[in-house]
Amino acid sequence: MSDPIQFPLAAVVGAEDLKLALCLTAIDPKIGGVLIEGPRGMAKSTLARGLADLLGEGPFVTLPLGASEERLVGTLDLDAALGQGKAQFSPGVLAQADGGVLYVDEVNLLPDTLVDLLLDVAASGTNRVERDGISHRHAARFVLIGTMNPEEGELRPQLLDRFGLNIALEGLPPPQARQQIIRRRLAFDADPQGFCAHWAEAQAQLRQRCQAARQRLEAIALDDQALSWITERCFAAGVDGLRADLVWLRAARAHCAWRAGQAIAQSDVEAVAEFALRHRRRTPPEAPQSATSPGATGTQGRHDDGGQGNDGALPAQPVASGARREVPNWAKKP
Repeated sequence: MSDPIQFPLAAVVGAEDLKLALCLTAIDPKIGGVLIEGPRGMAKSTLARGLADLLGEGPFVTLPLGASEERLVGTLDLDAALGQGKAQFSPGVLAQADGGVLYVDEVNLLPDTLVDLLLDVAASGTNRVERDGISHRHAARFVLIGTMNPEEGELRPQLLDRFGLNIALEGLPPPQARQQIIRRRLAFDADPQGFCAHWAEAQAQLRQRCQAARQRLEAIALDDQALSWITERCFAAGVDGLRADLVWLRAARAHCAWRAGQAIAQSDVEAVAEFALRHRRRTPPEAPQSATSPGATGTQGRHDDGGQGNDGALPAQPVASGARREVPNWAKKP
């Protein structure tokens, strides 16, 4: 049985910030995944599946509701270990997601211990299963996408901080945008193959742009000037720990690669500021961010400014060691 045809990411109306965050995570999975906040019915899984397409051939795996720890990490057969002298491992969700995307809906409703385990593996890229002195480890490198409805419960700050980027889906689209969403949804439902064929070129351009950005990523220095901008802002925001600084720096570099830049500019730092600070900020921002209307196709957002920031402030120097924003709604998943 073939997988169902997915709504192309390039055809999604609006949601520019979320699409950008997903693309940045595809460019550099070390950013640490994306946590999407918002009410039900906002097609969060549609965009998450679009990220899997940008990553290439990797799987898209959904953590089942009510999954146990064994279902998540896998199990070891002790009888087989005693009889055959080796551990027999039955893979869980983490093993199935290796090389792709792990989508966790309503992550705030999972037990904290399960969320903590999930985030540990996402950060390390390795899953280790132990039982009665027998252990097994395997690669589990995936991009973690979590969703939550804050009205149904919050995540502890310690767990929120473990997600690299955070996006809020709030507000209602204006009537004209709602009409465009409905028209595209109806066109997709009527002829999924024809709809995807119509958007194939735009989707291919988006995929190629992410792939090109991945290739140029390592050539962009994590320089001292960008680090100075970010650490000062993190200090002013009163964030705990240093994860925000590292995530923000990686996201700014990914944004530089996304716009085909050669060095991190202040515009790159500003473009991803809310993504990194939203769920970590303890001090309110000094000034509200101005909103920008999203585009129709979503392949180009307001962050594509060609890097027209303070590009020439200081020469890049290598580093020795390696407020909520409203985003419009879009087409609902079937």
